[in-house]
Amino acid sequence: MRVTFLGTSGAVPTTERNPSALAVEREGDRLLFDCGEGTQRQMMQFGTGFDIDQIFLTHMHGDHVLGVPGLLQTLDFNERERPISIHAPAGTRSRVEQLIAPTGNRPSYPVRIAQVEPGDVALDRAEYEVRAFAVDHQTDAVGYALVEDERKGHFDRETAEEEFGIPPGPKYSKLHAGEPVEHEGETIQPEWVVGPPRPGRRLVYTGDTRPTDSVRSAATDADLLVHDGTFADEHASRARQTAHSTAREAAEIAAAAGAKRLALTHLSTRYTGRAWKLEAEASEVFEGRVFLPDDGAVADVPYPDSDESFRLTAPDSR
Repeated sequence: MRVTFLGTSGAVPTTERNPSALAVEREGDRLLFDCGEGTQRQMMQFGTGFDIDQIFLTHMHGDHVLGVPGLLQTLDFNERERPISIHAPAGTRSRVEQLIAPTGNRPSYPVRIAQVEPGDVALDRAEYEVRAFAVDHQTDAVGYALVEDERKGHFDRETAEEEFGIPPGPKYSKLHAGEPVEHEGETIQPEWVVGPPRPGRRLVYTGDTRPTDSVRSAATDADLLVHDGTFADEHASRARQTAHSTAREAAEIAAAAGAKRLALTHLSTRYTGRAWKLEAEASEVFEGRVFLPDDGAVADVPYPDSDESFRLTAPDSR
């Protein structure tokens, strides 16, 4: 699972940070979460490409959606034919339609708008789901959790061959699929040669939000939590007024959820040149890895039982 941070600024872009956008590649599927102004240029600059079929909008504030019209128009210029789906909070369909309309012409390919409520499965794939969950941002808003299914346990070929005398072949596939097989007059149960199910990965993207129990629940055991970390402690009152989180509050949610890693995004321009302050305050309460990704940073998220390590690649070292 590869996560590319296309836009990490708050409501106002800077020369170094674009408004909110997150690209996720999972086993060939490419998903886009939020699409702030200039996202299509970020996609070109950081090599994610335009091969996406699903866009997930957390809410309709401009810094999260103003890149949609331009991206759809570019896809049209590129002679796209297959449909694209835009997922947005319930009650916002007309606003999504109005967002697309100013380009002058509707795209020649189908644009499907799906409204989602907290608890809905926005996208159901064979090996994972994208689920919407409640956030607190004083508007119609949701967060999204990409949750992979459990994977099959490891097949113990040595035991199958040496203890039960089963040669390689179709019986291995049946056992690994959970079906008992007959061999030399004995019924071999799959649990005798297949280990316990292995956990999948969980990626959680909050969009803009106050710290809430619904976010904590969605982020339980998350391999990566991407959380609103707009403000430092010194502007905690401003965070409450604008329905955002401080870096410390985001870290408290990550700690309570048992998340493994925390990425702080939607950073206020107040901290340009001193974003380290946000990371330092979050690290005081969260023992897992905390980082403030730059635009273009790539996080490779391994399976929980993998021998591979989490890897964060800076844009200037790719």
